[in-house]
Amino acid sequence: MPVTDEAVEMRAALLRLRRTTGLPVAFGGLLHDTRQLRIAELNGAATSALRGLAICRGNGLGGRSMALSRPCAVADYPAARHISHEYDAAVAAEGLHSMVAVPVVVRRKVRGVLYGALRHPLVLGDRVLDAAVAAARDVEQALAVRDEVQRLLAEARPPVGEHRPGAWESVREAHGALRALAPRIADPALRGELLDACGRLATAAGPDASRVVGGVSLAPREVDVLSCVAAGATNAAAAERLGLRPETVKAYLRSAMRKLGAHSRGEAVAAARRNGLLP
Repeated sequence: MPVTDEAVEMRAALLRLRRTTGLPVAFGGLLHDTRQLRIAELNGAATSALRGLAICRGNGLGGRSMALSRPCAVADYPAARHISHEYDAAVAAEGLHSMVAVPVVVRRKVRGVLYGALRHPLVLGDRVLDAAVAAARDVEQALAVRDEVQRLLAEARPPVGEHRPGAWESVREAHGALRALAPRIADPALRGELLDACGRLATAAGPDASRVVGGVSLAPREVDVLSCVAAGATNAAAAERLGLRPETVKAYLRSAMRKLGAHSRGEAVAAARRNGLLP
């Protein structure tokens, strides 16, 4: 079975959780409906007792974390009185006692839960809880970016059989939004995935049929600046959108124009489109 992008993100987050908290066991999963998740990823587990366990909202420590949308912890899971105990058999089989559960929340919706655990009773301190929350934030960012990419691509794609006059402008707007989003992504793999999507949009067949894809090579930031210029942004607006200084934007634009053999902003955008650098 192929490994999904979500599974890769969860595995990386669980590894980080173990390394930063010192907890020997980490596990978790994402929700595939509004009330239930399945434990899909284990790290440091001695058995497979937890794998595939269905966690319902409100039940157990993870279910409580889902219901409250906040981290929850117990010093000794089997003896904890403020949680229900539907999953005691699986927890006992793995030999877990002290445990923390942290929800993965994207746009106020719980999308998953990360757990960290010890095999002996112990009150977990703030340092451990903060590190577990930071691991969950990594997953939240990745999910939020993928949601935004899917939304922008969906907006740019006209319905089957429909040819809207402004459809290609939507593609261009989506491309510009994705290019502006990419530099803010800390994860190199996720940033690369986002830029790949930008590349597919840029080289798609558009209204200009006379394309010479690959004729000119621009630096990534030069393409970012041209994307903003193509959307009608001034240097100041492009700088604000990209997190750059206006003078830096001007320098990138000047460099791109030289490479493209253009004498104006409009000529640069047109040349970039002919070379498959912009949609």
